[in-house]
Amino acid sequence: MSVRRLDPVQPESFAFSAENMAWAKKTINNYPAGKQASAVIALLWRAQEQNAGWLSKPAMEFIGKMLDMAFIRVYEVATFYTMFQLSPVGKKAHIQVCGTTPCMLRGAEDLKKVCQHKIHHDPHHLSVDGNFSWEEVECLGACVNAPMVQIWKDTYEDLTPASFEKLIDDIAAGKSVMPGPQNGRQLSAPEGALTSLTDKTLYGKDRTFKRVEAPPSPAAAPVAAPVAVVAATAPKAPVKKSAAMKVEAKKTTEKKPAPAKKPAKKKR
Repeated sequence: MSVRRLDPVQPESFAFSAENMAWAKKTINNYPAGKQASAVIALLWRAQEQNAGWLSKPAMEFIGKMLDMAFIRVYEVATFYTMFQLSPVGKKAHIQVCGTTPCMLRGAEDLKKVCQHKIHHDPHHLSVDGNFSWEEVECLGACVNAPMVQIWKDTYEDLTPASFEKLIDDIAAGKSVMPGPQNGRQLSAPEGALTSLTDKTLYGKDRTFKRVEAPPSPAAAPVAAPVAVVAATAPKAPVKKSAAMKVEAKKTTEKKPAPAKKPAKKKR
């Protein structure tokens, strides 16, 4: 971004009109106490509209006092946003030519040449009659309608050098001009005839939307009762015992001999 500085020629003073002052006070009251600085952009924009499309130093100072802001804080905002013009602009139109990639690929350079030919060779300079000025700006958000320009609040799209020259001539003559696409298309609709969804048999002749209901879910199957587990009553098959098992079993089943009784002592 280029360095943005105040115009060397400044008016002596600035003050809101009665109508704009009432609007400014109402706008400031939308914010809580101590947060009035949040209204700075809105007030700067209204001051620019009142001051023939550009923002002067006295206007910044006036708004700074209204919002209890230091002048440098207001100046920072005004010089940061390119929506604020820091020098006088054309009385009838200030033209912002989008020069970002989509517009550049679609002919923005030719639109700039028209501005250089009909207004001034350099941007931010007034035409001889003072009615027009121009500048190149970054994306203005109408890429599908490239190339395009913005004049004040309105955009003019799908321009060619010829249609752009006619637009400038109509504004100079005081004629009413229609914002939007200048080639006859509707908003951002495709140019020319449709190239997709052209088979009417797929959607009906009137292309009306028909709601397709989802099929009902199948009825839930009944839950089977739990099956009782029946214990097996069949006798177990005999297990063959090896010789070692038989010997071990015999040892455990044999009775141990009773201990011998001690002979009773004879009485004397």
